[in-house]
Amino acid sequence: MFENGEQGPKSTFTTYMAEGDQLFNKGEYVKAVESFSAALSLQPGDKTCLVARSRCYVKLGDAESALKDAEASLKDGKDFFKGLYQKAEALYTMGNFEFALVYYHRGHKLRPELQEFRLGIQKAREAIDNSVGSPFTVRLETNGDLNFFQKSDGKELRQHGQKMSRSERTAKQFLGELYSDRKYLEKLLQDEDLIKSKIRTGERVQDLIIGCISYLDTRTEFWRQQKPMYARQQDRKRKQHRALHNPPSDPTCYVLTSLEEIDTALSAGNAESSLKKARELMKTVQGWTEEVLPNKTEVLGNLHSCIGNALMDLGKMDEALKHHEKDLELAKQGNLTDSKSRALDNIGRVYARIGKFHQAIEVWEEKVPLACGGLEKAWLFHEIGRCYLELKHYAEARDYGSRSLTAADDISDDKWQLNASVLVAQAELKLCNYKASVLHFERALDQAQPLQDDSAREAIQKALHEARQKVTQQDETLLNNMVE
Repeated sequence: MFENGEQGPKSTFTTYMAEGDQLFNKGEYVKAVESFSAALSLQPGDKTCLVARSRCYVKLGDAESALKDAEASLKDGKDFFKGLYQKAEALYTMGNFEFALVYYHRGHKLRPELQEFRLGIQKAREAIDNSVGSPFTVRLETNGDLNFFQKSDGKELRQHGQKMSRSERTAKQFLGELYSDRKYLEKLLQDEDLIKSKIRTGERVQDLIIGCISYLDTRTEFWRQQKPMYARQQDRKRKQHRALHNPPSDPTCYVLTSLEEIDTALSAGNAESSLKKARELMKTVQGWTEEVLPNKTEVLGNLHSCIGNALMDLGKMDEALKHHEKDLELAKQGNLTDSKSRALDNIGRVYARIGKFHQAIEVWEEKVPLACGGLEKAWLFHEIGRCYLELKHYAEARDYGSRSLTAADDISDDKWQLNASVLVAQAELKLCNYKASVLHFERALDQAQPLQDDSAREAIQKALHEARQKVTQQDETLLNNMVE
């Protein structure tokens, strides 16, 4: 214990972030929120941390807090695609499917190669379509409807309880274990002495009960609307078993749900699980005809991409390359621009990872006309420039570094401004343009400060010191030549 009100030493921002990510992956969302909140206390407004905490709130069912964090992450940059995705997810969780669809579309426009935006568009559309013709004739809201129950007579309460009991089969299907709780709450409404009493805070028990039932009805409606994309786990297992023998009633929905599971597993770091799921789905889809799944070619390409990415994470580069090349082949056959861009992206990554920089450059330069959005261009130009630097083609490395810096400046992305500045500075140093190198290293150092990246700052300071020494040596040599 610390005396005189002293506190123990605090962890760093990076430590809290890593701790939060680990807790999130374990499903301990409340503790993860605490870690991310601690990180934000050290670095307020950090976009990545706000998005991470927003994801936790979505898992906890606190959509309003999730939306608040997502919007905060977009405060200084409306093109922050992770913030856009998280805002769409929060809106979707709240049942605002139309607005969610808008933000899924915005994210897809910025990063068309990302599967989560395509899935988001699909599930939002299905939820909107499915919300038409709701079987519920009464939906309680927190304002307005409850005024009906501000009477002491319990007759109206019982009548309302009977109305809420309609469509029992639907309610039981979607509420699952919560259905018995809802029935219990309805019984409590019949106890007139209980509903007239108050709790310590002064709230009437009848208001609490009605609020709980209203919440359950609202969630039932929400689950009914989004059921096509997020089928309950028991249903999903049954459908997977049935799909191996007969196509499901909605093959496209089944595929989209499965692809989301595959992507979620890979994002959580479980490459083996993702790989297994993708291969199982591949086997199923291959057994279907074009009549069953009209976009079969696109789906197979997507699965080759998923398998390739999982194999990359597992370090199996040769196998990964084969699947990404198959994805490219299918994209060209179907004239699928987004899929082609994705495949070229991944093939380049594999080549760069195994040190085949010439091949990586060739593939990525083919992708350049397909790149859309400042962030994708900043990344792509930087990676091409980095490959040229590895090949000692310093002029080309500088040129692509400059293009990356321009793209990063256009979207005010701190991280890629830093990366591009360092690349240009390194290339200028190798070209013996020492003063230009110093200028770019100095800019990179300024950009590293707000990011609080100590390792990057130390590396830049070391390189800057070397570049300044070169400038001094160059000036001394010029001076000596003039004297002679």
